[in-house]
Amino acid sequence: MSVLSDHSKGLIMTLVAVLLLSPDALLVRLIGTDPWTLLFWRGLLSGGILIFFLGAIYRRQFIAMCKAPGRAGPLSALVAAVGNVLFVCSLRQTTAANTMIILAATPLITALCSHLFLKEKTDRKTWFAIATGCGGILIIFSGSLDGSHLFGDLLAFCAACCWAGNLVIVRSARPLNMIPANAFGSLLVVPIAFLVGAEPLAVSGADALFLALLGLLVLPVSFALITLGPRYLPAPEVSLILLLETLLSPFWVWLVIGEEPGRATLLGGLLILGTILAHTLTGIHEQRKRSV
Repeated sequence: MSVLSDHSKGLIMTLVAVLLLSPDALLVRLIGTDPWTLLFWRGLLSGGILIFFLGAIYRRQFIAMCKAPGRAGPLSALVAAVGNVLFVCSLRQTTAANTMIILAATPLITALCSHLFLKEKTDRKTWFAIATGCGGILIIFSGSLDGSHLFGDLLAFCAACCWAGNLVIVRSARPLNMIPANAFGSLLVVPIAFLVGAEPLAVSGADALFLALLGLLVLPVSFALITLGPRYLPAPEVSLILLLETLLSPFWVWLVIGEEPGRATLLGGLLILGTILAHTLTGIHEQRKRSV
C-alpha cells in the first residue's frame, strides 16, 4: 500500500479546507437571525470547539502555549475578532461576490503591511500586484457608488485590512503557535455581540441547524486544515488553492439564492484574481528554480 507524500497530504488538506469553508458566506446569508446573534453563536461555537480540541491535544502545555506569544497573542485575538465582525456585517450589506473578491486582496494588503511594519523587502512584481489589486477594488467600489452596496464594500475592505494585519502579527511572532490567539479572537466576539444587542435564545430551529453546521464543522475544521496545510505544501501553492474559495463562495450563493454579481464586480474581480494568480504562479516558478 503506497503512502501519501508530504506534498499530496498538504494538497488534500488544503483542498478539503477550501471545500468546507466555501459555504461560509452562503450559511451567513441563509441564517435569518440578526447579525449580532449570528456573531454570538458563530464566535462561541467555532472558538469553543477549537479551544476544546487544542486543550485535549496539548493538555498541560496548552496554558504555556497561550502565554508564549506575549503581547502579540491578545493583539492578534483583538484584530481577528474585529475582522470577523466586519466580515459578517459586510455579507449583510453587500453581495457575497463583492465581499469575497475584496477579501481576496488580503495577500496584497499583507505584503504592503509587511513592508511598512516588518520592514520586509518588496520586489517590483509585488508592488505591481498591489497597485493592480487596488485598481480592482476601486472598480468594485465604482459599481456601488449608487449607495446600494458601498457601505458593505467598505466593511469588506476593512475586514481584509484586519485579516492582513493579523497575518503580519502572526508572522512577527513566528515560529510560535498562534492558533490559540485566533481561537480566543472568535470567543472575544461573543461579549462584543452580547453587549451590542445579541439575543442568543431568539434563534429558530432552521437557524440553529445552520449555526451548528457553521460553528462546529465549517469554521473550526477548515481553519485547522488551512493551518496544517502549509506544513506540507509551499505557501504560494496554498495561496493558489485558497483562491478557489473566492470563486466557490459566490457560486454557492448564486446557486441557492440566485444572487448575481454586477459588471463592476466581475471586472474588478477578474483583475484582482488574475493579478494574484499571476503573482502566485510566478512565486511558485521562482521557488522551484531555487530548489533545483
